[in-house]
Amino acid sequence: MIEDLLARGLGADTLTLHETFQGLPGMAHGGSVLAAFDALARRRGLAAPREIAGTYRRKVPLNAALPLAIRASGAGADFSLTDGTQTLVHGWARPAPPLIECVTVPQFPRDGFPLPISNSCFACGVENPLGLQVALRFDAETVWGEYLPREPFRTAEGGLATAALTTLLDETAFWLGALASGESGVTTELRVTLHRTPVRFGERLLVIGQRGRVVQRRDDARYRETEAAVLSADGEALATGRITFVAVRGAAKRLVTGMLSMNPDEVVRRVFPAHMP
Repeated sequence: MIEDLLARGLGADTLTLHETFQGLPGMAHGGSVLAAFDALARRRGLAAPREIAGTYRRKVPLNAALPLAIRASGAGADFSLTDGTQTLVHGWARPAPPLIECVTVPQFPRDGFPLPISNSCFACGVENPLGLQVALRFDAETVWGEYLPREPFRTAEGGLATAALTTLLDETAFWLGALASGESGVTTELRVTLHRTPVRFGERLLVIGQRGRVVQRRDDARYRETEAAVLSADGEALATGRITFVAVRGAAKRLVTGMLSMNPDEVVRRVFPAHMP
């Protein structure tokens, strides 16, 4: 169903993202844009392992037919998503080398604290009927979540929609950055490698990112480089991401108001203590 919804939004030279794919209010979730790029790459015959990337320069509006230019680039493709005058996202897809270095995961986390959820977010919105409805947690070392994919993410062939993988990684990166900075913000540079596709629908997944591997940029303290992985139940790396988070001053204060309407005070306070009313 999610793959069909993405496919219906892909015109000959436009991309329209349904309101289902909301991230922060008024903008598309970064993981959904990458999933659209991946759908186009697969149409061109690009198989796994493959890398899908996007640099987000401006927010991507929902329910708008946005001009999308596609250019062949070697065995992959380059993408340019605009609003007609300005570039919103520049991205690309290309073959990736097989995974050689194992993904190191600390002892499997079981406790920790819940991260805030929302109403409409494609990743964590409990009232988004076609969303992931994932609930992430964190402790001193990790951000993680166990996830059993919901029916909308089953493809016609019985696999798992790519949007589940890209969105899990993007959402984990957001919280890694927010916890490191104490501020809300956006993810701006997304690079996701899909190591095995299709992933069989029904596999229980673990998404995890290590807080100790979040690196602040020396030239601009607002930016945090993050790493995250989606693993199968037996520890196989299905997808990995290197995603940049940028803190936006004052964003948490605006976000907290909505979060407090549906999360206990202590859940929000653990993440954004400086912005509580």
